[in-house]
Amino acid sequence: MFSQSVIEQLGYYVYFLQDPRTEEIFYIGKGVGNRVFQHLEGAIETDKETDKLDRIREVIDSGNTVRHYILRHGLTEQISFEVEAALIDFIGMKNLSNLQGGHYSSDYGLKTSDEISAMYEAEKFSTDKPVLLININKRYYREITDEELYQSTRKSWVVGDRKKNAKFAIATYRGLTREVYEIHEWHPSEVDGKVRWGFHGNKASEEIRKELRYKSIASYFPKGAANPIKYINC
Repeated sequence: MFSQSVIEQLGYYVYFLQDPRTEEIFYIGKGVGNRVFQHLEGAIETDKETDKLDRIREVIDSGNTVRHYILRHGLTEQISFEVEAALIDFIGMKNLSNLQGGHYSSDYGLKTSDEISAMYEAEKFSTDKPVLLININKRYYREITDEELYQSTRKSWVVGDRKKNAKFAIATYRGLTREVYEIHEWHPSEVDGKVRWGFHGNKASEEIRKELRYKSIASYFPKGAANPIKYINC
């Protein structure tokens, strides 16, 4: 733990946790005070199961100690958000145990040059069709296949009765619509003891895809929005 003297001089900082067995960075965060050490406390003092806490317990059980690194300190809160987000983007969510991406990563995070062009040149999304926008940010990765994209889009979500009115489901990632699926039917599934919903369907017609893909949906998912589902005309 840091002393009070250290805490008062640190300010906001960005940190990461490293597994000494593999030297893999498995968690990135930002905070003040003794935030960097709270994950270790959580792993020891609670039975909660997450990828991060389970990894820490594995390290402890192996007789090793998680390495705690402060990457940047003396930051403002806003800058700490930006540094954290950049690191998460650089290492990649699939390589980390973070539950969500960095602050504002949908708007300003990692993108190819083509995506940057599409983002700032794309028409704003607009349709009179009944659709569901599904933000799949954490499930998306650069090498995702068509089948993996479909599976990531179709299940498993907290959705209400309005889902029955939606004709199309649209996968979105970092501010743009990516793929369009025609919904055939919905089916329930159980996830951690709770009911979630998924759909069966297929890729929409080329005419519909041309109309609805690679459009800007920034206005539908404002900064900080937590709900990955947006009903349009439903």
